[in-house]
Amino acid sequence: MRISVEAFFLHAGYRGTLQSQIRQLISTAILDAKFLPGERLPSTRRLASHLGISRITVTLAYEDLVADGYLESRPRSGTFVADTAPFPDNPAPGEPSMDRINWDRAMCRRFAGAKRVRKARNWRQFRFPFVYGQTDPELFSHSHWRQCTLQTLGKREFDSLASDLSEHDDAELVAYIIRHILPRRGILARPEQILVTAGAQNALWIIAHLLLAPGRVAVHENPGYPDLRAIIGHTGCTAIAQDIDGDGLDPDRVSPRADVVFATPSHQAPTAATMPMPRRRRWLELAKRRGFLIVEDDYEFEMSFLHPALPALKSLDRDGHVVYVGSFSKSLFPGLRLGFLVASEAFVRQARALRTIVLRHLPGHVQRTTARFLALGHYDALILRMKSAYHDRHRVMLDAIGRHRLEVAGRGQFGGSSFWMQAPDGLDCELLADRLAVAGVLIEPGAPFFAGGSVPTHYYRLAYSSIPVNRIAEGIRRIRNAIDETLDAPGTKPDSAEDRT
Repeated sequence: MRISVEAFFLHAGYRGTLQSQIRQLISTAILDAKFLPGERLPSTRRLASHLGISRITVTLAYEDLVADGYLESRPRSGTFVADTAPFPDNPAPGEPSMDRINWDRAMCRRFAGAKRVRKARNWRQFRFPFVYGQTDPELFSHSHWRQCTLQTLGKREFDSLASDLSEHDDAELVAYIIRHILPRRGILARPEQILVTAGAQNALWIIAHLLLAPGRVAVHENPGYPDLRAIIGHTGCTAIAQDIDGDGLDPDRVSPRADVVFATPSHQAPTAATMPMPRRRRWLELAKRRGFLIVEDDYEFEMSFLHPALPALKSLDRDGHVVYVGSFSKSLFPGLRLGFLVASEAFVRQARALRTIVLRHLPGHVQRTTARFLALGHYDALILRMKSAYHDRHRVMLDAIGRHRLEVAGRGQFGGSSFWMQAPDGLDCELLADRLAVAGVLIEPGAPFFAGGSVPTHYYRLAYSSIPVNRIAEGIRRIRNAIDETLDAPGTKPDSAEDRT
């Protein structure tokens, strides 16, 4: 690695010769681990030109440092930081700059501190990961994705890789969404009605900031998606958390003041409840009569393996009251950060302008790689594998839940990838999760899904998207044991443990 000449500058107030100053600059950088063994220094000619001094001054400084073992000169190659340089084994960090800013006063808004669902970064180290939304590497086609990526990086696809797409999205990706993805949900759309987003969450953020402001009223599900609750809260609007029932959000209980309603009709998050057709039609009837908009988050529609999925709410909409949000996070992988919204052309035009201000556009190579993966049939093959695997895991988990007398509070009528569970009253699932982690089991406590200050703590979510089918039964048994132990010793929090097997 070359050391840039930009790393060198002279101090006007230095007391000493130029030669000694250059020596000190280099030796101090080596001692502070800013220059590392094997890195190449600028040539004497180039450094002298950069500093505006004589080349012989730089040459003498280099020779002095070579003699002391800081540098080494390699014939026809240049001058390098020597392996023999007194490089510290554990370099000490530099002195941090003083921060005298009162950030509580300086910042107009605060985003940290909101209730979030617990997500263990090291979840793969646990033997029984009932975690939601992660990718199962045994199901994903790595070789096909790699092949599509290499094709996108080739010269033929240079425009999709390097172009500024601020006013457009990848034409191949949009075409595939129109011809193959949306028809499965009964939705017909034109390219002007689609915007590619950085996942469903980014789509929800764009929608909320276009439709909500102080003086407007937003209704969202309770329990519901915590990040959506945070997004709505930062718009300054009046947020109403409406409790759901076994069929999702009830239209006959919606506030008459509602301007925008956020719903997950296909698989309610987190209970997985499916909204029946009569209720869907009732929502559209009310939206037309009262003039409010509905944001349909269809985040998991591909995972319908028990029965065919019901048509999307957007497919029944004839008046433009529904803004539809889709995502590839659950069907491909969450790190892709690729989703889309479908709405009236006038809305998408403004949404595209807002996206341009915030992040301009999604990376072109990500869009084109995904488009290629879809067009070559790899996506459909992946969905079939996932549906088959999820079907097996769903069956095994349901059987184990019954044998170990756990209580299911909600499950998808058509499939999905998780169960919404209810522990005995009085049990704190945060404590339960800590106890289970010691036993190598990961679950998601349910409290963050609820709005308000005083929320129930005896709900939790069990996902089966990332756990092998042959470990499910044992994982459920350990959950049963941990519940019994937690009930026997209420209020005690287990210590951490190294053993996660």
